[in-house]
Amino acid sequence: MRSRYCAFVVGDLRYLIETWHPGTRPSDVEPTPSLRWTGLEILDVGAGREDDTRGTVEFRAHWRDGPTTGVLAERSRFVRQSGRWWYLDGDVS
Repeated sequence: MRSRYCAFVVGDLRYLIETWHPGTRPSDVEPTPSLRWTGLEILDVGAGREDDTRGTVEFRAHWRDGPTTGVLAERSRFVRQSGRWWYLDGDVS
């Protein structure tokens, strides 16, 4: 999760696509150019250990867009396939 957040911060769309599960990945990922990510809080982690095949991460990602600030709160789901973790999707609250 932290690596995906960092990819959003620096605008590394290639990494985001490469870590998104092909079955749930959108055809296009378009960042908002004026949006700046300003912090990440990991609230909860469920499973995701070496022997697990599924995991969840609940987080808050803080952002700024000009004078406006906000928080994206999500519980993300991940799956381990072919020896690596893939982002599946998330429930935004």
